[in-house]
Amino acid sequence: MESLLIQHVTPFDESQPVDLLLENGVIAARGANLPLAPGTTLINARGMQAFPGLVDGHAHLDKTLLGRDWYRNEVPRNLAAIIANERDYRREQQPDAQLQSERITRRAIAAGTSFIRTHVDIDNEIGLANLEGVLETRRRLADQVDIEIVAFPQSGILQSPGTEALLDRALAMGAELVGGLDPCSYDKDPVRHLQIIFDLAVRHDKKLDIHLHERGELGAFSLELLLDFTRRYQMQNRVTLSHGFCLGMVEPARQQQFAEEMAELGMSVATTAPADIAVPPYELLTAAGVAFCAGNDGVRDTWSPYGSGDMLQRAVTMGLRYRWRQDREIMRAAETITYGGARVMELDNYGLQPGNRADLVLIPGRSMVEALVELPRDRKVIKGGKLIAANGECLF
Repeated sequence: MESLLIQHVTPFDESQPVDLLLENGVIAARGANLPLAPGTTLINARGMQAFPGLVDGHAHLDKTLLGRDWYRNEVPRNLAAIIANERDYRREQQPDAQLQSERITRRAIAAGTSFIRTHVDIDNEIGLANLEGVLETRRRLADQVDIEIVAFPQSGILQSPGTEALLDRALAMGAELVGGLDPCSYDKDPVRHLQIIFDLAVRHDKKLDIHLHERGELGAFSLELLLDFTRRYQMQNRVTLSHGFCLGMVEPARQQQFAEEMAELGMSVATTAPADIAVPPYELLTAAGVAFCAGNDGVRDTWSPYGSGDMLQRAVTMGLRYRWRQDREIMRAAETITYGGARVMELDNYGLQPGNRADLVLIPGRSMVEALVELPRDRKVIKGGKLIAANGECLF
């Protein structure tokens, strides 16, 4: 029996330190001055905050250019142009999706991420190659991180003939969710787009996560359709809305109506807290009961040079974007990258209580807020009760 005793650590949502005993992959005990049994490994975590393993609820592991020659971004801010440029780069440079996804995943692990939901491109040009690469990364790193895969039609479905059949195969190969993309503005046939992805989800008994970048009334129209399809296909508690900029753009009464309908249907929200556009109204949605998570989105890819794979940095980004300054407000960001993400991904036994899985990260800080804003490198990352990363480096 492997045992690890963490002494004098402060749970991020409390003020007093405790000891945590980890045995056989779970938190076996929690309290003050737990005894150190022979053969138990000891970590003195005085001055550190304990977070459950961080959750990246919206990633694109297959897209990163980390470790490759620096990419100079000169692409217009137009979704179609960005997608076409990405396809051109992929065709000409042929990045290895397995190598690239492992590079960024190891960075995420070293920063404390234990769970990732990643969208993986499926289209009529790349086929299933990116999926095969990420599946291999998931296999290689299975003891260090849990990866959930969305089969994602980044180039559309109707705009990319043959993609529907590829999505069908991707779900059979092990993707847990089917994705969707801007059914009005990109595929230009929202009913058919939604029919395809909902039919696939039902056929394979999978969940669904749709990118909705559409703004204002156009996005609201797509969201109304998405709510209707969720009811019609009886997909309650199985749909995530990613980005959802329109939720922050419509009038307050419409926001309230959407929040109530989404809560009723168990539809969750994933945000990346972008700086240049409206974001889903956190307080309104969570007060209604909507599960809310955050994600890094793409990290240093052909879309954007930003990001590091660190969910603490994403929590800081959330705080800045939502103008959270008080400690109690910033706690919302910390909860979004932990319990919020766990709720969206439906993780069992998640947390810092006895019986929970022993996945956690220890971060220097006199308070939760200091641990976030300092972004310290010297973290200790534990997965399944084993120390797997320290000081910004994976140990395996």
